[in-house]
Amino acid sequence: MEQRLTRLEEKVCFGEDLLETLNRTVFEQQRQIDLLAAEVRALRQQVQMSFPAEAGSLRDEIPPHY
Repeated sequence: MEQRLTRLEEKVCFGEDLLETLNRTVFEQQRQIDLLAAEVRALRQQVQMSFPAEAGSLRDEIPPHY
């Protein structure tokens, strides 16, 4: 009986450690996702500022050899 109790305690400790490791991993991944999302927003703003919508489409321009 004592041996079974010891094994169960070991499994609980292992499970708690694994859960804590997974929580830290998920937290770090979410932080990275947030940083990447902010970077994508900044890049979109840069592109929109470089190529404003009212300038027209590149398809509307006449090729240089005409």
